[in-house]
Amino acid sequence: MFSSSNRTRYQEGSFSKHRASKSKSSKKNPSFKDSPRRVEKLAQQAQASSAQPSPTSPSLGSAIVTISVGREQRLFAAHEDVLSHSPWFQSLCSGQFFQTTNKRIDLPDEEPEVFSSILEYLYKGDYYPRVEYDKKRNSWNLEDAGAGANNPHEAVIQSSVGPILKDTIIYCQADKYGLQELKKLALKKQGLQSGIQCSTILTSARYAYANTPDNDSKLRAHYLALIIRARHTFKRSGTMQNEMESGGKLFFDLFVAMVNHMDDLSAKPAY
Repeated sequence: MFSSSNRTRYQEGSFSKHRASKSKSSKKNPSFKDSPRRVEKLAQQAQASSAQPSPTSPSLGSAIVTISVGREQRLFAAHEDVLSHSPWFQSLCSGQFFQTTNKRIDLPDEEPEVFSSILEYLYKGDYYPRVEYDKKRNSWNLEDAGAGANNPHEAVIQSSVGPILKDTIIYCQADKYGLQELKKLALKKQGLQSGIQCSTILTSARYAYANTPDNDSKLRAHYLALIIRARHTFKRSGTMQNEMESGGKLFFDLFVAMVNHMDDLSAKPAY
């Protein structure tokens, strides 16, 4: 159902380190020593939970829609009622275009790897790498991030303007498709990334500015804060110098954010 492709990973010095550990389930199956009443209660609970359908589970009568993605026309197949969780796809599926037996959507300008993750989210409520909670460190991490600092989770899409973080593209596409929870998830995953090259951050920030409305400032603010936190690294970056010379709204916002940051520091009492 899903089409997968290789992810690009960089082994550079990271701005932050994140490790994850998988917790093992501590639940035990009821033994024969349990009272009959307890066993019956557990069976009833299991039956009740299994009877509740997943919000993304397709119905038996749902039609199959073929989606052609990208210039290479990579084909995906999905249930119509699963796609309809997106207002954008719901509107498309209910239009006159779909009054035929051959249901097909063409998305020539989308990235197949990005759409694969969006489709995975529609079915499972998350996409790889999934977000995991580390009880020992009381923090959120990305799945498989415990392999060490030399294995950073940086999945990028190679575009005509340079590498762009896949989560950034997913955020922008989720806005287009009306998937607000996916936007939150993609933004959260970007905050857990580490070992990202300066050039990738700057290219992704420009993409975010070009593909989000002015009233949606969360993704833009994420990149401004990231650049400010790593300002000593960016100060030595030749890519940063070239980007600033090119200009754009990104760098005016960065200037304002940097001034506000300096004002906040100067307002703190000296000890």
